[in-house]
Parts: sequence; C-alpha cells; structure tokens
Amino acid sequence: MRVGHAERQAPQPDSSVIQWLLDGDPAIRWQVMRDLTGASPEEVAAERARIATEGLGAQLLALQGADGAWAGAAFNQECNSTMDVLSLLREFGLDPASDEAHRAMRLVRDHVTWRDCAPQECHDNPFFVGEVEPCINGQVAASGAYFGQDVRGLIERLLTEQLSDGGWNCEAENGSTRSSFNTTMCVLDALLEYELAGGSGAYVTEARLRGQEYFLERRLNRRQSTGEVIARDRYDDHVWTSFAFPTWWHYDVLRGLDYLRRAGGTPDARMAEAIEVVKSKCDSDGRWPLDVRYPGDMAVELGEDEGQPSRWITLRALRVLDWYAAG
Repeated sequence: MRVGHAERQAPQPDSSVIQWLLDGDPAIRWQVMRDLTGASPEEVAAERARIATEGLGAQLLALQGADGAWAGAAFNQECNSTMDVLSLLREFGLDPASDEAHRAMRLVRDHVTWRDCAPQECHDNPFFVGEVEPCINGQVAASGAYFGQDVRGLIERLLTEQLSDGGWNCEAENGSTRSSFNTTMCVLDALLEYELAGGSGAYVTEARLRGQEYFLERRLNRRQSTGEVIARDRYDDHVWTSFAFPTWWHYDVLRGLDYLRRAGGTPDARMAEAIEVVKSKCDSDGRWPLDVRYPGDMAVELGEDEGQPSRWITLRALRVLDWYAAG
C-alpha cells in the first residue's frame, strides 16, 4: 500500500522559517540542525550538549529536589511531577550520557517512590518499577529506557497487557477489550525507546509492530468498525487533529506520525489522510500553530501560546513531511 512520489511531496520551508526555528532554545535547535539543516554530527552534538547547562533543559534540571523528585511527587495531576519532567527532558533530547543526566537519574532511581501517587500496593515501588496503569507505566518506561535505567520489569508487564486488537487500554482491568489511542501511543513510545536503547528482543519488536498496525488499520484517526473519523476523544473531548506540545499522555495524529517516523515505518496509503491534515495546518508563513495546551502547571514555560506559531509543532510537522516524501 505504498504511495507514489507525486503524492508525497513535502512543502519546502524557506530560510526565514529555518532561522526562526534556530532562534529557539538549544533543546529545539539541535533537533533542527540534525533533522532539517544537514549540520555535521559534531555541530549537532555540540548544540545538544548545551541543553544540560542552558535554557529550558538547565531550568528543569535545577528544579529537581534533594529527594530526587520534581514537585515532590512521582506523578500528580499537574504537569510538573517527576514523570512529566523526565518526559519533557526526553523530548528535549538531554544527552543520557551527560554528567547532569547521570546525576538526575541516580537521584530518581535511589529516592523517588510512588507513595501517595498510586494505588496503595505500589506506594513503596521505586520510580522505575512503575505502578499499575499502562498509560503511566508507558511514560515511565519510555523515559527510563531513554536514560539508561533498568525498565525490563515494566516492559514485561506492558507486553502481558497487550489486547487482542494490538493496542493497550488503562480500562482493561475494568473489563474493556478495546484499546485506547492514548494508552497505546504511550506504550509504543516505551517499546521503541527500549529497542533504541538496545534492550529489545524479537518479542518486543513483534508486539510493537502489532501496536503500530492498530493505528494504521484505523488510518490514525478513524474507527475500525465504521470507518468514520473519530471527532473527539471520549475521555477528555480532545480533537485528535488538534496538535499540542507537550502531548503528555494525549494522542494526536501528528504525534502518531512522528512516532512512525522515529520507528522507521514505511509510508503507505493508510497514512495519507493524516499527512494531509498536517499539511493543511501550515500557515501562509510556512509555520504551524499550537492548537491546544493541556491543563496543568508546567515546571517551566515553553513560551508558546494557543493559536500562535509553534516552533515545536513546526519542527515535528516538517520532519514528518520530509520523512513521508522520502519514503
């Protein structure tokens, strides 16, 4: 189900868009250099190293408490807990081999538990052991794998929770047999990070590919049963064609496409509709807006507002479209 080259043409950003992206924080600048400008590996690595000591990455690291936690919790209902900050540092691309990352992860590993943040039976669990919900455990495992922590137990647990349709759902323990886009996306990120960190076996890859197929069978935004577009998420009324950064546990079609890009998926016709959604959101200046900000107090502000051009959304959109066009 491959698509022709003519159907995969990507919009070419002009130099002003690239410069606007490069004027951002080191956390985004190094990714622009790597993915869009063809900078040398040495230049990219030098820029990436600045995340730990400058800008947003350094601000996040400085907020870690002596107890290893951010906001005093493994997880909370805001967007500033240990789990949220580690997810954001992973998105930023903080080098896992850096001294700063080693120190931060050691504090988390040795001191942070799920006390008062999860069901009682999990209160004494170390952070990277996780808790019970696959959407939360997927986020923990993704960060843990990226930062070189032992998350084998979490990965094994997630694999046993895969449903017959290929995905995952936090409501499975309550009898649900249908997977959730949100939960499945969180788990696929974890499995991919685990593979990229060298921890995979064939069984991990096979489970991840079944999860990918769950999205592709649904064209990334449709019900398999009827083929109709899923207008709104039934959990929080979110529109999956509205793009956010950070996404936290939420799914949207740009997040799904960016995952497929990172996973090395081959573009095919089942992605085409989602790709057109991404293309349609490009403004007259060649930039993409931030459609939605999720509720909660973030540990640091990214300086982007709803309805305004977003460097993070623009970066993700451009590299997805480049990947699709080259596939």
